[in-house]
Amino acid sequence: MENIDKNKFDLYGVYVIPNNEWTYKNKTIENIIEFLKQFDIVFNIIHGNTEEDGKIQGMLDLFNIKYIGSKCGASYICMDKERTKEILKYYNIPQVPFQNYKDKLIISFPVIVKPARGGSSIGINIANNKKEYKKAIKEALKYDDKIIVEKYINARELEVAILEDKNLIISDIGEIITNNKFYDYDTKYISNNAKTIISDIPENIKKQIKKYAKQVFKILELKGLARIDFFYDIEYNKIYLNEINTLPGFTKISMYPKLLNKFEYKDLITKLIENT
Repeated sequence: MENIDKNKFDLYGVYVIPNNEWTYKNKTIENIIEFLKQFDIVFNIIHGNTEEDGKIQGMLDLFNIKYIGSKCGASYICMDKERTKEILKYYNIPQVPFQNYKDKLIISFPVIVKPARGGSSIGINIANNKKEYKKAIKEALKYDDKIIVEKYINARELEVAILEDKNLIISDIGEIITNNKFYDYDTKYISNNAKTIISDIPENIKKQIKKYAKQVFKILELKGLARIDFFYDIEYNKIYLNEINTLPGFTKISMYPKLLNKFEYKDLITKLIENT
């Protein structure tokens, strides 16, 4: 909101408060659809369930209200990690072994347990044995009734940002450096002891990642923008898709604008609006 070009756009901030009231200037909006219809475009910046899972996109589509980013179907699919992985498995996009927690565990320890439709690394834990596995499942079930289990690998965590212009603009490869075993919630939002850099991985690996990122964007019919995350297993020199974020963050510490630093922050926002 601070960086939008005020010379080109009139900006109105609509807030959704915990009791699900939609507000403007601290006043409740009685009819959100009629309110939104008066504007040219909606720029969603709500994260997590109800925004990234396609619910708001579906509501806006129903009333022909334009908005930035992926449509309802793509948003729903990408929010569900298991559904995303099943689709991309069909297209031979490399991924670490995974399964649903309800099936008999056939992946060898250590494994990583995740709520399938969560975000910000909430409810995610590594399990090294059956006891830890049961505890991790119990914790993940607090956040979702659908749990995905993946083989845990000691890998470098890489990210690539995509901007849909006339052609797809794919950023340099960013890398997350953290002392923890994975990029967890505390590292992201509390301790802030992780840092992000432009990765020094080999050029052939960078090319592979960009190729896969472009394929994934098209396969899942994403729109406007996305951040796609990968694992790089140094020991075996292999790349694995991790997950897709259809609504990457736009804060001062967010990777998406950092990776697309060939654009000024203001110009990046302008492109997203004008290309919708």
